[in-house]
Amino acid sequence: MASPDSNVVLERVVEVLRGVEDPELKRDVVQLGFVKNMKFENGDLSFDIERDRPTINVLRERLRDACLKAVSDAKIDGVLGVFVNVAVKVAAEKAAPKFLGNVKNVIAVASGKGGVGKSTTAVNLALALRESGASVGIMDADIYGPSIPLMLGATNAQPRVTPEKKLLPVQAAGLELMSMGFLAQGGEAVIWRGPMVSNMIQQFLGAVAWGALDYLVIDLPPGTGDIQLTLTQMAPLTGAVIVTTPQEVALIDARKGLKMFEKVNVPILGIIENMSYYVEESGKQVHIFGKGGGERVAKESGVPLLGQIPIDAAVAEGGDAGAPVLTARPDSAIAEAIRASARATIARLDEVTAGSGSFDPAFSMEWK
Repeated sequence: MASPDSNVVLERVVEVLRGVEDPELKRDVVQLGFVKNMKFENGDLSFDIERDRPTINVLRERLRDACLKAVSDAKIDGVLGVFVNVAVKVAAEKAAPKFLGNVKNVIAVASGKGGVGKSTTAVNLALALRESGASVGIMDADIYGPSIPLMLGATNAQPRVTPEKKLLPVQAAGLELMSMGFLAQGGEAVIWRGPMVSNMIQQFLGAVAWGALDYLVIDLPPGTGDIQLTLTQMAPLTGAVIVTTPQEVALIDARKGLKMFEKVNVPILGIIENMSYYVEESGKQVHIFGKGGGERVAKESGVPLLGQIPIDAAVAEGGDAGAPVLTARPDSAIAEAIRASARATIARLDEVTAGSGSFDPAFSMEWK
């Protein structure tokens, strides 16, 4: 019996995969350009579904199973075995300068006011992105009050130095980290004027050997001062996330943060409302700091509300213990709220940069 023509088999597979829809993007995997490295040899068919954005494990598994079922059910002549791999390869949304190496996307997490849980949100957002299959780093840009080392249980870590005199990021919880907290001796207070602080931020960008990161999350200090201006001038910020609480005193400063990023032409990805409500044992939501403030500012500014994260004592406890809630209590309601905010942030990145491709077999498949 003659072996089937490989090109005919692969063309038929592409046709079948046009009927498989990505569960998040609601478009077929061929149209999205996710089908890569397709091979047919000795009766075995293999291909990759290479998403250009991370997603939770269960959705990746669902997508893989859907592709496997579609091709298997099609009973394509000559295909004896089908092997599908779903991977994540995040696209660079904005060209990064050479000193950031292979960092593809830079997300600033900011707040106009302190005490709204910005650093906690930045850490858990980074962990949610990492959990979704992306490679992620955090740059703690709060020179005066670095908290990232404590939150990730890395207070005793010290960066190593490469032969090229660059600092190697500290590794913790699957993330690359850099913070003034690793460099200050014995927890000393940093008493510096603005130019010295700006110079340290430049060092964090240019003298740190960041790896091949899909996302570098920058935890900014509160306010709209020197550090924020230095970063917007030097770093290729893909976008900014504003963290606030629902109360008006926080919203006033959140609006200022939004205006600052608008003035320097940094896209606003959206607003995350932290400490949105407290859930009683009965399941009733109690809005301790008011209700709807983040949503109101989002509508005023024409940006999305990326998420509403409830109050939970486990968040503060985990931050103090170096065990963020996303990893310490992965099945909790607050962990899911954080994951939902991360998914919304990724979707917003796609929208801001309009980064979607179309499928071209000539460039996306290996024909045998």
